Amino acid sequence: MYQNDEDILKRVRRIEIKTRGLSDEIFAGKYHTAFRGRGMSFAEVREYRVGDDVRDIDWNVTARSDRAHVKVYEEERELTMMLLVDVSPSRMFGSKESTKKNLITEVAATLAFSASKNNDKVGCILFSDRIEKFIPPKKGRSHILMIIRELVSFQPTGTSTSISEALRYLVGVNKKRTTSFLLSDLVNAESDMLKLEDALKIASSKHDIMAVRVYDERDRELPDVGILEVVDSETGKAAWIDTSSRRMRDFWRESYDSRREAMASLLKHNRVDIAEVATDGDYVVELIKMFKQR
Repeated sequence: MYQNDEDILKRVRRIEIKTRGLSDEIFAGKYHTAFRGRGMSFAEVREYRVGDDVRDIDWNVTARSDRAHVKVYEEERELTMMLLVDVSPSRMFGSKESTKKNLITEVAATLAFSASKNNDKVGCILFSDRIEKFIPPKKGRSHILMIIRELVSFQPTGTSTSISEALRYLVGVNKKRTTSFLLSDLVNAESDMLKLEDALKIASSKHDIMAVRVYDERDRELPDVGILEVVDSETGKAAWIDTSSRRMRDFWRESYDSRREAMASLLKHNRVDIAEVATDGDYVVELIKMFKQR
């Protein structure tokens, strides 16, 4: 926990120093070629060449010059990146040096600086089981640092996770197509799953969406340490379990795998690519891998 502004600013500065360097790897690793621009804009008219699409012929110019001419278009490269960041209580967990929150913050910062190198705007939606905060898309280093500061210091009011709320808000607040990253452990409230399917269908048809699932190895694998109290950070429910029981450890793993596979299937069905990053993993490698597959 960061107790004052000085602590927060130091943390933001450390994140900037680390992630601005890593963003060079992301940018070189196909960020600038992985995503399409918003459309095509007219560039010029030139004479027809063998192999040109006849649908691009400019008939007015062709009639005046008595030679076939075609319209040439170029892609509008400026994009808007939206970061949909899960700030629900489960992000505070971490059995290694880094918590999910710290990892999400670093991934968001790295993506934001990569977008900045491409001269793109960056916006942010912080969500839990509700929309906690919206930061409109802008360009520039100071804007990115403001987003990082919010990710470091923000205290949510919600106690669970509703990804559908974030997606619906994304569609409502951005009329033009965006490149959007959902940064979350993807532990969604059971009550939200039906709404999520509809929200994904609509959002993925209007925006280019990718998911970065952050996880800790203890989400899936229980250590054999005897009787252990576990607490659900989002519901507050606590239970004592016997981790020395192989049956209990298998049940824990199988339950996690079942939820993970169901979410992955839902995202894939709606054309959402996924990168999975462990709290002790190399997220740059996973992001580049996802970009190169696009």
